[in-house]
Amino acid sequence: MSWTASIRLRLTLLYSGVLFTLAAVLVTSLYIGVKLSLDSTPDLYGDGRATFARQVNEHALAILQTYSFGALAALFVASLVVGWIVAGHVLRPIDRITSVMREIQVTDLSRRIALPGPDDELARLADTFDGMLDRLEAAFVAQRRFIADASHELRNPVGTIRANAALILEGRGDAATQARRIDRAGARMATLVDDLLALARLEAGTSHREQVAVTSLVAELADEFAGTAERHGVRLRLAGTESGSVPGDAGALRRAIANVLDNALRHSPSGAAVHLGAGRVRDWIWIGVRDEGRGIAPADRPHLFERFWRADAARTRDRGGTGLGLAITREIVRSHGGDVAVDSALGGGATFVLWLPVVAGSPHPPPTRLPAFYRLPAPLRQTTN
Repeated sequence: MSWTASIRLRLTLLYSGVLFTLAAVLVTSLYIGVKLSLDSTPDLYGDGRATFARQVNEHALAILQTYSFGALAALFVASLVVGWIVAGHVLRPIDRITSVMREIQVTDLSRRIALPGPDDELARLADTFDGMLDRLEAAFVAQRRFIADASHELRNPVGTIRANAALILEGRGDAATQARRIDRAGARMATLVDDLLALARLEAGTSHREQVAVTSLVAELADEFAGTAERHGVRLRLAGTESGSVPGDAGALRRAIANVLDNALRHSPSGAAVHLGAGRVRDWIWIGVRDEGRGIAPADRPHLFERFWRADAARTRDRGGTGLGLAITREIVRSHGGDVAVDSALGGGATFVLWLPVVAGSPHPPPTRLPAFYRLPAPLRQTTN
């Protein structure tokens, strides 16, 4: 970049121009004031001495004018030097920010500006950049981990499909059995791709908002999952509570509830019950799912909503899980201004409660206590036998 196009030069000219203008106004004002004062001096003598006094005044004004112009010229040069130094001092933190940002690479976001000095506007600018870099680094790390996990999850079904397709082409083994394996692997890949697309849509923020009747939505899901519950040998029970409606994306909310309900059914032993219900606490609507499975260990709770995380990877994969269901659920609920609460103990089952605000942007946080339905179950209506 040419020095003639630098902001330092422009600041120097600005500082120098302001200082020179003020000095010129001051000197001109003094000159005019002195001249007016001398011109208004009365003629006290009334003879030739008045002419001499006037000549002395004019000579003094000429000398003052000469010195004034000289002083202004010297001041202009001095103001340029001082302006250049001051501008450099002011812009030094920006040079540091620029140099650090130039050194940062996409593959290495660990550098930080960490600008020393007082807590002024430039320090806050540097802190803002550092905060942005923190978020970008976290996003890149999450993206790399997500790509690696997705690749790992896809590698297994792709390997299964290729291996069984090769056996079919070679005429080895039972073709029907191998075709079923390929079908299961393809179904698993389709589920994983659907989950990945759902996450992409959530992160893009593309959704259609409307008033969603939660009670009807929960009842429809209970009816849809009745057959799944029967295949698992699990009783699905629906609470007969009224909840109301919330502003949101009906399809996304349906998927969020379905993910939790499917998770509860897959982890419930045969003969157990899964409870599904909804209700309202002040300006929050809750949708709860409680199972009678083995529960969640305290060490596993912080990882529940991580993408591709499984407490028992092999068993969950065999049952069709992708490790994305709960992560998608939390993303959906949070995109609606709510949150997901979990309560569980080993051997005591698990309860998931989805809190959704009745009004978008509710200023009140969701309640911290579980709904009364899950603390002391109300009468339930059994939907499957």
